Amino acid sequence: MTSTTTPPATAGRPQPGWRQRRAAFASAWLGWMLDGFETYAIVLVGGLVMADLVGPDASPMYFSVVLAVQLVAWAVGGLASGVLIDYFGRRRVLMYSILLYSVATGLAALAPNFGIFLALRVLAGFGMGAEWGPGSALVAESWPNRSRGRGVALLQSAFGVGFLLATGAFQLLEGTGSDAWRWMLLLGAVPALLVLVIRRTVGESELWRATDERRRAVARRARAGEPLADDERALIGFPLRRIFADPLWRSRLLRLLVLSAASLVGWWAVSTWIPRYVGEAVAAAGSSSTTVTLIVLAYNVGGVLGWLLWGVLADVVGRRWTLWGYYLGALSLTWLLFGVDWPSLGWLAVVVFVNGVFTLGQMGWMATYPAELFPTAVRGTAITTVFNGTRFIAAAGALLSGSLVAGLGGISTAALTIGSIYALGLVFALIAGPETRGRPLPD
Repeated sequence: MTSTTTPPATAGRPQPGWRQRRAAFASAWLGWMLDGFETYAIVLVGGLVMADLVGPDASPMYFSVVLAVQLVAWAVGGLASGVLIDYFGRRRVLMYSILLYSVATGLAALAPNFGIFLALRVLAGFGMGAEWGPGSALVAESWPNRSRGRGVALLQSAFGVGFLLATGAFQLLEGTGSDAWRWMLLLGAVPALLVLVIRRTVGESELWRATDERRRAVARRARAGEPLADDERALIGFPLRRIFADPLWRSRLLRLLVLSAASLVGWWAVSTWIPRYVGEAVAAAGSSSTTVTLIVLAYNVGGVLGWLLWGVLADVVGRRWTLWGYYLGALSLTWLLFGVDWPSLGWLAVVVFVNGVFTLGQMGWMATYPAELFPTAVRGTAITTVFNGTRFIAAAGALLSGSLVAGLGGISTAALTIGSIYALGLVFALIAGPETRGRPLPD
C-alpha cells in the first residue's frame, strides 16, 4: 500500500465557496459551543441532581458514576462517529449527533429517578462525543490552507464559550431552588433547533464528496469482479484497518495518541480539582462562594483566549513548535498553581487564568494537526480516534478522583503528580509528524 506522505497540489480539487465555508463554520461552532454548555451544565448542577433523585445524603460516588459513564459514552460516540463520517458524510452525522444529545438532555430534565437519569446521560454523552468529529472535519476541509490553524482554533474556542454561558445560566437559575437543575437541562434541548439550520444551509464537504464518488466507483467495479489495484482495494477498506495497515499512518496515529493522553489526562487533573482547590483557598481567606465562581470563570476565559492564540501561533510559527510551547506552559503553570502558596486571592485568580490559557488552549491542536496528517478517506476516523481514544483514562480518573486525592495526600499533590504528564507532551510534540503549516490537506 502506498501512503500519502506529501500533500498533493490543490489544482483541480473541489474548492468550497465563501458562503458554504461560512455556513459550515457557523453550524460547527454553534454545535460545539452548545456541546460545551451541556458538558459544564451537568458539572454545575450535579449536586442538585443527586440531592433530588438520590437524597440529600447521597454519596459523592453517585455523581462520579454519572461523570465516568458519560465520559465513556462520549468516547464511544466519538470513535463511532469517525467511521460514520468517513462512510456517510460530515453533514449528516453532525445533524444526528446534535439531535441526539439535545433531545436526551431535554428528557433528562424530566427524569423521575437516578436510573433513568443515568441512562439518558449515556445517550447524551454518545451524541456529544459524536458531534466534534463531523464539525471539525467540515471546517478543516473548507478552510483556506494559509489560515486553517486560526479557523479551527476559533471553532475549538466555542467549547469554552459554552462553559461561560453555562456558568451565567446557572447563576440566573440557581435562585429557582431544587428544580434549578431541571431548568438548566431543559435549556440543553435548544440545540435541536440547530439541526433545522444545518439542514437548510450547510452543504456536504466537497473533499468528502469527491472521495466518496471514487470509493463508490471502485466498489461497483469490485462487485462486478474487475481486478483492482492495491490503492483501490485500500480505498474501499475499513478506515481504521487501513490506517493500521500502513506503517506511516500507524506510526503517526500512535504518536498522536500519546499526545492526546498527555493533553486530556493533564487537563482533567487540572480542571477537575481547580474548583475544590480554589474553594479551600477562598474559605481560608473568609471570602464568599461567589469568589470561587469568578476565579473558575477566569480559568474558562483563559481557555478561550488560549485556543484563539493557539491558532495564530500555529499559522505563524508552525504546529509542532506551538504545541511544544503550550505543553511547556501547561506543565509550568500547573506546578505554579498547585505548588505555590499564593499570598492573595487576586494572585491566585491571575495564575488560574494563565493556567487556563495553556491547559485548555493547548487542546487546539487536536482539530488542526491530525486532520493535516491523514487523507480524506480516513480523516474522520483518524481525528476522532486521536480525540477520543484516551478518554477512557479520563473516565477512570473521574471515577477514582476521590481515591486519588486521598491516596496521593491531597489535591495539590494529586494535581502535581498527574499533571506532570504534560512532560510526555514535550517529548512527543516534535516527533509526532511533519510540519504541516500552510500545506493543503492530503487527498
